[in-house]
Amino acid sequence: MDRVLDIAILGLLMDRDHHGYEIRSQLRDRLGISANVSFGSIYPALARLERHGSVEAVTVSDPRLSSLSTGSLSGERAALRTLRSGSGLGRRGRKVYRITERGRREFVELLANPATLDDAKGFSMRMALAKYLTPNLRVGLLERRRSDLLERLAEVRTSAHNAELDEYARSVMEHAARGVELDLAWIDTLLSAERNNSNPQPFARDAK
Repeated sequence: MDRVLDIAILGLLMDRDHHGYEIRSQLRDRLGISANVSFGSIYPALARLERHGSVEAVTVSDPRLSSLSTGSLSGERAALRTLRSGSGLGRRGRKVYRITERGRREFVELLANPATLDDAKGFSMRMALAKYLTPNLRVGLLERRRSDLLERLAEVRTSAHNAELDEYARSVMEHAARGVELDLAWIDTLLSAERNNSNPQPFARDAK
């Protein structure tokens, strides 16, 4: 889970600096992984990445950003309530997190590394951040996922034909197979688009 969280945080910081509360919100709203990440794990992850040299803490003077970045869950929740009420928290600079050049390199390596592929949710998160990969790396990521899905489909189909299953258990396996087939169709569509983009057709010459 640490590796998935690291990828997610670094990916969000590739766009711009974020404070801790905003990272938590983006994990939910943009990457859809909040169900697997407790808020209390965000700051330890940021501290770990900072020690590693992948991110750095900086101060900002914009009260709408700095007021949320207190360095603790309870503090940021209180700050958010105050900000929503319109009263603000003053202009004292507070911490936001910025990705470093080392962090950018590490992010791309982790995102493209087949060893970091785990489940469907993890793959979906990686695809949400795939704009930072080269076309060849995206193709490699998709091909690896396609291979995994083909293996899964074969397993599910074999289970669905098990004579010992009753009609209800068999219907569950058949439903699972259809889900894998839909995922494969999605992957094939993405692969086709990536290959077309990486091999553009030459412009036709004007007819004379």
